[in-house]
Amino acid sequence: MKDTMHSDIFSPGQVLNNTYEIIRVIGRGGTGEVYLARNQVVERDVAIKALNTRFSGNSDYVELIKREEQMRDIINDAVVRYSECSRSDAGHVFLVMDYIDGPSLNQVMLEQRLDDRSLMIVAHRVLEGLVATHSRGIVHRDLSPDNIILRSGRPDRATIIDFGIAKDTAAGARTIVGNEFAGKYEYAAPEQLDGKSDFRADLYGLGALLLAAARQAVPEVGMNPGEVVRYKRNPLDTSDLKPPLKDLIDWLAAPDPAQRPQSAAEALARLDGWLKPGTQPTRINPKAPQRKTRLPLILGALALLLAGAGGWLWSSGALAPALPEAAPYRLNASLAADGTGSLSGNAPDAETATALRAAFAEVTGATAPEDALTLARGMPGPTWPDNMADLMTLASALTQWDLAVSDTSARISGLAPDAATREAFKATLEGWQPESGMSVQTDLAAGPETLSWATLQPQLDQIATCGPLTAPEDQPTEFGLRDRITVTGDLASADDAKTIQTALAPLIGDRELRVEGTVLNPDLCEIRSVLPAAAASGGMSLWVGRGDTGEAVLNGVFRTGQNPVVDVQFPATVTGASLWVMAVDNTGKVFHVLPNINQPESLVDDLGEVDSGVRRVRVLWSIDEVKEDTKRIGIRVTDGNYGKSEIIAILSKTPLFDLRRPRDESVGSVAEALAETLKGREDQIIGVASRIIDARP
Repeated sequence: MKDTMHSDIFSPGQVLNNTYEIIRVIGRGGTGEVYLARNQVVERDVAIKALNTRFSGNSDYVELIKREEQMRDIINDAVVRYSECSRSDAGHVFLVMDYIDGPSLNQVMLEQRLDDRSLMIVAHRVLEGLVATHSRGIVHRDLSPDNIILRSGRPDRATIIDFGIAKDTAAGARTIVGNEFAGKYEYAAPEQLDGKSDFRADLYGLGALLLAAARQAVPEVGMNPGEVVRYKRNPLDTSDLKPPLKDLIDWLAAPDPAQRPQSAAEALARLDGWLKPGTQPTRINPKAPQRKTRLPLILGALALLLAGAGGWLWSSGALAPALPEAAPYRLNASLAADGTGSLSGNAPDAETATALRAAFAEVTGATAPEDALTLARGMPGPTWPDNMADLMTLASALTQWDLAVSDTSARISGLAPDAATREAFKATLEGWQPESGMSVQTDLAAGPETLSWATLQPQLDQIATCGPLTAPEDQPTEFGLRDRITVTGDLASADDAKTIQTALAPLIGDRELRVEGTVLNPDLCEIRSVLPAAAASGGMSLWVGRGDTGEAVLNGVFRTGQNPVVDVQFPATVTGASLWVMAVDNTGKVFHVLPNINQPESLVDDLGEVDSGVRRVRVLWSIDEVKEDTKRIGIRVTDGNYGKSEIIAILSKTPLFDLRRPRDESVGSVAEALAETLKGREDQIIGVASRIIDARP
């Protein structure tokens, strides 16, 4: 824990954007600081990276922060999750991300040496994260021990952080540091010194940081640029390490990018074999039960020959054609959102290749070219083609997907139409893997890809407990993946927010849902539940102010002795309509403010005054105005008479009730009468407006 300094950007207890409460500073750097904070809405710890004043005004550094925030679309447990980029009231730009609770690999390696298997498990997790980021065209460029956090201190929960200088490899993409060197010399790939970097640069960085952790020392790469360049030309010295960790580092950190794995998925597949030697793809257990071949073009006579030989004869080359050997044996298939698909990989013969292309076409509706699959030896086992067809068929439950298979390891990433489909898909895979002998990892987002507010409103109407649940006026009506959705409205109980979250969860997928509501007393909610759901306010509103000064009171809060005044406002063009106003008290009574015994008329043409095209009708008066005319109604907050009341106004084409209501009556009586009079007359309502008056000591 770091001590608070006078120069810190934020201070403990400070709340940013009415949401994030600063707890403490956890890191400082030349451009800013990192803080542990608490999201008060969802009650979850987050990390906040803030730029200091100098750099918050520098467009280049702000652009870097914005670029890093764009990583929010990547959802993978091995990659830090970003949520938003914002600016404080003082002008400091800050980035909000998940708080990863645990030491960095750098901290751990300086205190103890992790054993080889633990380091390989760290590598496995980092590669999982790189598969996710690389699939989006993002190269980290600064992989180092201090950018790997071991969540809860566990190697199997390693998480990549700090994508501050990540490079977007998409055509036309721009990075603030351009093609200049970015990263740390100790862990940078040789090509990074020339300003070049692709996905393989991250693999070099992973190999270099694994060596540093194994040695418990930062690599000594030289004291000047010339020494660094010469150091990077040579393979890393791993002579004191043992296989397979030595083999992994040698492969990942080869000076020539062409000698490294050509993708994180390739490295991950090989590492799977090293970590689980019993499932290495080149070994076939002749005693293992074989499933019946499902692809129709795999010849039955050949299957009998193989069974009679007691093993997979292709592995020895006895029946093999003169084909090259593929190691690992691959298949890659995908279906994009626009319905286009792709297929590539290996097949043992033309018949099997044709069958796999047919299976792909059946699942995707897309046709793969005849040369999509390369004929090669080395197929892991006789059921491998069946497994590939199974995986493509299973993937058809997804809206879009990407399947990458290396020997008997597979990864499926993509988008499920909803959260329920995603969980069902994962459960099906769990049951399929033991049967197939395959190992499958998933990286799936839950859709729908686009979501309309119109889909949510019917569900909200069913669960509303205190009047309508709606959206903020400035919120869009369409939501993309991982957009934030806000629901506003009044609630009958604090538990209603959780009910709303639960009800909408199956509909919103991987989107954040925020419920912003005020808990009201049961009497107010009973009336609100029967109020007409007017399409809009009809241009009507309620103005609330102080009787003694005439000042507007926006929050509706009045203290002991104060006198609220209320005006109903609506366009002067509304004529021939009827106005009805009531006050729902906190004592369980409803007072009919207009019409009343002293003001029996409700025709708007005879009420209030018109100014600048707006008719203003005062319904609650100041005490001085009541003294001038005792027919007027005025109220004052008195000791002990505290709580929330509500003023409700309804503008209708014809009088709301045929007969004048009593001066006051119970909430239940008014709710019943409203429901009865509104039945079948919804089209008579022009507008509805209400305001809370909160009486406090």
